[in-house]
Amino acid sequence: MYFSTQGCARIHVRKGELDLQLELNNILFWVACDEHTIISCGQDYYSVLGVSKNASKSEIKSAYRKLARSYHPDVNKEPGAEQKFKEISNAYEVLSDDEKRSIYDRYGEAGLKGSMGMGDFSNPFDLFESLFDGLGGMGMGARGSRNRATEGEDQVYNLVLDFKEAIFGVEKEIEIMRLENCGTCDGSGAKPGTRTAKCSACGGQGQVVSSARTPLGVFQQIMPCSACGGAGETSTPCNTCGGDGRVRKSKRISLKVPAGVDSGSRLRVRSEGNAGRRGGPPGDLFVIIEVRPDPVLKRDDTNILYTCKVTYIDAILGTTLKVPTVDGMVDLKVPSGTQPGTTLVMAKKGVPFLNKSNMRGDQLVRVQVEIPKRLSGEERKLIEELANLNKAKAPNSRR
Repeated sequence: MYFSTQGCARIHVRKGELDLQLELNNILFWVACDEHTIISCGQDYYSVLGVSKNASKSEIKSAYRKLARSYHPDVNKEPGAEQKFKEISNAYEVLSDDEKRSIYDRYGEAGLKGSMGMGDFSNPFDLFESLFDGLGGMGMGARGSRNRATEGEDQVYNLVLDFKEAIFGVEKEIEIMRLENCGTCDGSGAKPGTRTAKCSACGGQGQVVSSARTPLGVFQQIMPCSACGGAGETSTPCNTCGGDGRVRKSKRISLKVPAGVDSGSRLRVRSEGNAGRRGGPPGDLFVIIEVRPDPVLKRDDTNILYTCKVTYIDAILGTTLKVPTVDGMVDLKVPSGTQPGTTLVMAKKGVPFLNKSNMRGDQLVRVQVEIPKRLSGEERKLIEELANLNKAKAPNSRR
């Protein structure tokens, strides 16, 4: 058998079989010698990605990412860009898989086609999205996602609680408005009995590209198609939901608020948000807590703050007061000789720790000593006698 293979880089003969693998100008040819027939041919995947035969996985992945960005048809509008993009994707799919790469290195593309399931390639746009996560922020579209199920939006509800409800927890029944699947079209958005058709505005892409020329070059912006809502297809809209596949309804939910929440706390109720589109999962409900202040008690994280007033006599001699707490009125002992501004600690009379209701903060009581602005004659006389006693003690204390 004769070959005129100028520039031939490789000839491979499989032992025991009469066929050859030729590589000519980056094209692989499988020739069955007994039949003199070319079975199949294809491009050299290594050359498609521009890497060497012994390239590592990271080098192969890096090459794919660079080329895929350049030839993605949502960005590159040149003729043949989409075909080139598919070739790049096919090459990466083979060379990034150890088993496929091993078969390809030994038998070429024909070897992949001869192996069970090895010759079938994935959707190149799905492969692209799996590596780039859609690249929505890089101006590239997410073609494969237009017909996929999408998760419903989260909902937010503001709940106002009384001071003690937030401290000890409470069970509330709230009513929310949310989007639920349309019962008429079963969430499809299409009028029952009608068929969908490819969107004529975007050609089934689900996206439209607008271009603007700037001093820095052409700026392209990819946006969801307004005609089909990004679905890539149109249909006669359902009379009930107007084509959205969802309708707004009210629902009452029993909500258990844990002890220890505060203003700004956020509770998450899973799957109670808006319904998803095309069978997607529902979003979540986030309940934002706002707590009404108490006119007497103040809160500082897990501690309760309170200021009590005592007379100068009680501060000197000591006394027992009844002070308000979140548990009700409780006796507080003010020791003798208490100084103005002293803070007395009432242990475990504060706020339960969030999700640890067996642990509580303290109530901190700040003592404010009241000094009378006016004295009766008898009071003044007694105070002066006390002052004289202190003066008499002073010389003795120095000795």
